[in-house]
Parts: sequence; structure tokens; C-alpha cells
Amino acid sequence: MIQIDGSDHRWFEDRADPCTLLVFIDDATSMLMELRFVQSESTFSYFATLESYLLKHGRPVAFYSDKHTVFRVAKPNEHMTGMTQFGRALAELNIEILCANSSQAKGRVERANRTLQDRLVKELRLAGISNMDEGNAFLSEFMKRFNTKFAKAPAKPDNLHRARNIEPDRLAEVFCLRDKRYVTKDLTLKYDRKRIKLEINDLTRGLVGKYIDVYEMADGRIQVRAKGVALPHIILNPERRITHASITENKRLGAVLAHIKDEQDKAPMTVKVKPVSAKNGYQKAGRRSPGRPSKMDAYYAQKRADREASQSSDV
Repeated sequence: MIQIDGSDHRWFEDRADPCTLLVFIDDATSMLMELRFVQSESTFSYFATLESYLLKHGRPVAFYSDKHTVFRVAKPNEHMTGMTQFGRALAELNIEILCANSSQAKGRVERANRTLQDRLVKELRLAGISNMDEGNAFLSEFMKRFNTKFAKAPAKPDNLHRARNIEPDRLAEVFCLRDKRYVTKDLTLKYDRKRIKLEINDLTRGLVGKYIDVYEMADGRIQVRAKGVALPHIILNPERRITHASITENKRLGAVLAHIKDEQDKAPMTVKVKPVSAKNGYQKAGRRSPGRPSKMDAYYAQKRADREASQSSDV
């Protein structure tokens, strides 16, 4: 069994922004199996780390994690399968996922995080490493030295990892986001605030009123499939912005704020605020003429004229 967790920390101290270290550690021997610096804990960051793990070691029997939303649906309902994207990928690979009820239950990886926050930070400083790319290249040799010093010999020498049940070139189809979307009469569907229009052909004409699969790859590409067949399509509104009402996990807040700042710096969005009257269709007609004076205006005008006349006669 492999314990997995993400540790958000200033790994490069004041030389770079904080980031997250994903840690895969063997529960029996305390051997570090995989380390990777990522921007934050997310489904795609765990996908990339898991793919690297599988290519090196094969498939473990089970992973042991916390209740992060990458691994567990917090509040499932009757309309949901209760399985996250990461859980769906593990099911296809025939790997179990177990979620701990407390940090103490997965103490192996928690203690490793504290040790790494001390030793790894110092080694990165001595090596003059100040970014995630150089850090990830450094981690391979660091793991060898760490395991030599801290890993324990297993009670049984048997390796319980299994061979991959999927070819490496098909892993991209497993490590992606999948969802089903409804096809409307005009052969369009909605996904992630995007409108996708299918090309009209003999296959797509029969998909009206049905649900088809949408695949979102790690590089942002979107594939639309029906019964495993990729469908040609176009995205009508490809631009995407994080809205003010976006729900953000606390562990990802720093990365999301950094992304928002970058987007705002690239193309600041100007919002024209309209009053309620303008929203209801009211338009200004310009300055109106005062019209016929009232009786009171005429009375006071006559009083002023009489006063000025009397003052001029006195002079």
C-alpha cells in the first residue's frame, strides 16, 4: 500500500513562490516512491505523478490518502456516482483508493512531509535550485540518498506491484477529465462554460437528444466521443475566465489567485456598470425646456421688478 499526500510549503524559501510537493511513500518500508513539485494539489497534477509512478514501478494494490476532493466526493447525491475523476482512473487501472479519517491515520506520509520540509529545503538551497523544473530534476538523486538513510528493509522481499494493464500510449485517455453532455437539436453541447458544435454527418444526426462523452486532456484539448468514436467539432466560445462565484478549495487558493492575477494582467476586463433605470430601458432625452412659468414664479418676478424700479427712482 502506498500513502499519498501533498505538502504546500515554501520549498525554495524566498527564491520562489510557495508550491506543493506530492509525496508517494511505501507504507511498509517508509521508502519514497515518487516526488514531484507542482503548483497545487489538483486532479491533473496527481494524474501526472501517478503516470510517472506507473512507468517506474507498475500498479500498486492500493493508495491511502486523505479526504481531499481529488480523492473523494464530499457530499454525493442520487444524481452522482460518488466517484471522482482520480477514482475513476484508478478503477480502470484496478487500483483501490482508501481515504483516512484523520491525519494521524496516515502518519507515515505526514512524518515524511515534516522531514522533507527540513532536509529537502536545505538541500535545495545548497544546490542553488530556485524553481520547480530544476527541483523535479533534483528529486531523483535526492530520493536515492533519502531512502538509503531512512527506508527500512521489508519483512518479505516480494514485490506486490503488478504490470500495467494499459499500454503507455493509452494512459492519456485514462488520465483525463471525462463527463457526459446532452446533444441539442442544433448539434451543440455545453461543457465548462463552452459551447461545442458537432460537425453535421450521418453519425452526429443520430445523436440528437442523447448523451455523449467529453474528454478534457491535460494540455487543455477537448475530445468529443460517441461509443469510442471521436467526433469532429468546433468550440464556439473558447475563452474562459474564472468567475467571481467560482468555488475554490483552500489548498488551491494560492495557485488560483496567481492564475487570476496573470489573466488580469494580460487582458484587464472593463465592466460597464449600468443603473437600474438603464437596465429597464430608460434613456435620457436631454435637457427639457422649462415650459410656461407658474403663477408663483410670475408673482415673484413682478415683485423683484417692482423693487428694482423703486430703488432706481430713489436714486
